[in-house]
Amino acid sequence: MRDAAPPPRVVVMGVSAAGKSSVGVDLARLAGVRFIDADDLHPPGNVAKMASGTPLEDDDRWPWLDEVAAALAEAEGAVVACSALKRSYRDRLRAAAPGAVFVHLTGSTALLAERAGGRGGHFMPPALLRSQLDTLESLGLDETGIEIDVDAPVAQIAQTALEWMDARAR
Repeated sequence: MRDAAPPPRVVVMGVSAAGKSSVGVDLARLAGVRFIDADDLHPPGNVAKMASGTPLEDDDRWPWLDEVAAALAEAEGAVVACSALKRSYRDRLRAAAPGAVFVHLTGSTALLAERAGGRGGHFMPPALLRSQLDTLESLGLDETGIEIDVDAPVAQIAQTALEWMDARAR
């Protein structure tokens, strides 16, 4: 008899407006684990900075990433929506939560800009999308993850991610 796979620790990553939270909520439901939105863990200073149109710097991100990493590590299993734009950010998350895997949501700049411009009530202004795209480092060959194009319905994206996770667990 084979031991059951441990509950997954998944980071749904990508730039602003890629759909991280929407996909993350659906994926967490499908996987039967907790959903954590990293945006909720930003300190007020980070939120104010981004809302004013100023991109965060690494010094702004490290304490926030430590909070995200702790939440991921403490969860029995979880799906976290977190930009995780740079390899160093993902390394920090993996250091606290070994075995974490990444679902990188990708899309054309035009689609992402359209989405960013169409959403209201979010602290991240559409003007910061370019800085996020410039910062983004794709998953390395040695990083466990999958890239999924966001030009599909949320349910289909979440199902694709779940099937990838299930295949990995076998």
